[in-house]
Amino acid sequence: MAGSCVLGLAACNRDASADPGTASAAAEAAGPKYAKVVSVEPVRETIHKPHEVCHDEVVRHVEPPSDQHQIAGTAIGAVVGGVLGHQIGGGSGRTLATVAGAVGGGYAGKKIQEGNQHGTVSTTTRKRCETVTESTTQIVGYDVRYEYNGVTRTVRMDHDPGDRVEIQEGVVAVSDAH
Repeated sequence: MAGSCVLGLAACNRDASADPGTASAAAEAAGPKYAKVVSVEPVRETIHKPHEVCHDEVVRHVEPPSDQHQIAGTAIGAVVGGVLGHQIGGGSGRTLATVAGAVGGGYAGKKIQEGNQHGTVSTTTRKRCETVTESTTQIVGYDVRYEYNGVTRTVRMDHDPGDRVEIQEGVVAVSDAH
């Protein structure tokens, strides 16, 4: 923004000893000239910095049981129930008692195996990463409004000049910025 440097502004701190109000006319003509700063606005820029954040994550795996349909429990229960039914039945009712015992025993065997059967549980650790963006805001310059000879102008500077800025006439052409 070199084009917006007005009259070759040079930085001047608040404690500068040159004060145009007390200097003699000859010293004022030969010495530095100052403009009164009206306002200073910081110019901010947001900077985004992405980076990767990783952490370990425990993952639990459950393997289903090898006999998911409880066939072994059903078969064993049916045999045991059939044997018991055969023993309590007599005559032509024996066949009916055997079948009823087999059906009831099969159902009971299935439910018993179902209640006692659990899947195999295993855990593993895996690394999980994600990109996180951190944003910071920083000042990259200052828009300085100043008044000189009754004219208000604006210039961007790399620092806060304080309450006045030095004017070097003839070095840079005057331009109205912003």
